[in-house]
Amino acid sequence: MKFNTKTIHGKQQHDPSTGAVMTPIYQTSTFAQSSPGVHKGYEYSRAANPTRTALENALAAIENGTHGFAFGSGLAATDGILKLLKAGDEVIAMDDLYGGSFRMFTRIYQNFGLKFSFVDMTRPENILAKITPQTKLIWVETPTNPLMKIVDIKLVCDLVKDKGIMVAVDNTFASPYLQNPLDLGADIVMHSATKYLGGHSDVVAGAVVVKDESLAEKIHFSLFAGGGILGPQDAYLILRGIKTLHVRMQRHCENGMKVAEFLKTHPKIGQLFFPGLIEHPNHEIAKKQMKGFGGMVSFNFKSGKKEDAFRFFERLKIFTLAESLGGVESLANHPASMTHASIPIEIRTEQGISDDLVRLSVGIEDADDLLADLEQSLD
Repeated sequence: MKFNTKTIHGKQQHDPSTGAVMTPIYQTSTFAQSSPGVHKGYEYSRAANPTRTALENALAAIENGTHGFAFGSGLAATDGILKLLKAGDEVIAMDDLYGGSFRMFTRIYQNFGLKFSFVDMTRPENILAKITPQTKLIWVETPTNPLMKIVDIKLVCDLVKDKGIMVAVDNTFASPYLQNPLDLGADIVMHSATKYLGGHSDVVAGAVVVKDESLAEKIHFSLFAGGGILGPQDAYLILRGIKTLHVRMQRHCENGMKVAEFLKTHPKIGQLFFPGLIEHPNHEIAKKQMKGFGGMVSFNFKSGKKEDAFRFFERLKIFTLAESLGGVESLANHPASMTHASIPIEIRTEQGISDDLVRLSVGIEDADDLLADLEQSLD
């Protein structure tokens, strides 16, 4: 079954009790048992719920995994993965990554005895330099948030495959339409399903997909025992979003490229971060492991002035200044004061997240209207 068909039919079935084509919202906390321990596969919705099961099956199908898990948010999914570790274990993480992930790593799990190293994984030797006998997890994010770096997933997996180290990939920016980390050797793929999987800016959710049975059992226990589950109504909304993922991503990619090409020639733009451009330092890797380049574009101003970025945000009419990304509508974000504000300023500066950096989530509107909005705001 090809991807465009899997988004609609992958591991799905019509409701067995009624024949309903769409999975119903099973708004129930508990399920009747005919005798203690004798039930129809469901007993309590924290353990499993039919609506969530349908979503988890769909997630496994589109990421080419065997087991999917639906969490209450992307950070809850990250939390569920980190609970696989124990005090004294070490994690090597991408240096340019979502601010919420950095905050969780350094302000929560570091206090419980995990050690984190942040390196630029576009240079694989940086990973090798940090590996110790205590290293248990490599945390990859690609494309990265917000500087759009591309990490060679297969190369990273090959580096550690004989070392007993798990590789987890945050695939949020790419979506399963563009990239499938499990096929490249990763052990775990996660998403903030709030973004492209949901696609309509109306739900918060997280997703984890694996292939290994024993790893699946551990993640299920983390989800069940930790309680970070996704409710049935939210599961229904993500499942609905997945059914149009392929057509939405096609337009995101088309519009993202048009926006990047426009910004590339604008006299006020300084650096431009978009892996679809041949000038991007990781363009060839992106071409190799992605089916397209997505709708995320970042840039800063030639002037280097924060004030120019703020004036740009304030003048936008179609792009909306807001947190998040991956919805049908175009959004603009100021990483330094929004998504990455929890990262200390000295670290942001070192990574290149300047105060004049702009991150765009290019939606599926008419491209001409988006370019006109950018032009009037920049001018």
